[in-house]
Amino acid sequence: MAVPKRKMSRSNTRHRRSAWKAEAPKLVKTVENGRTVYSLPHRARVVEDSQGNALFLEYKGRKVADA
Repeated sequence: MAVPKRKMSRSNTRHRRSAWKAEAPKLVKTVENGRTVYSLPHRARVVEDSQGNALFLEYKGRKVADA
């Protein structure tokens, strides 16, 4: 494991830590069956039946896994 050769000052430590910012996820808006749905791009989405039960996972219009 790497060990620093010298102590890092409190000011430098806090400045380095403050540079890391969390980003809000970028959602994609689509309309399905008259309903607006927001989803994450490049992620498999859950396909549900009319009662809201999960049926399977879909990616780019193809079934990729059972739910």
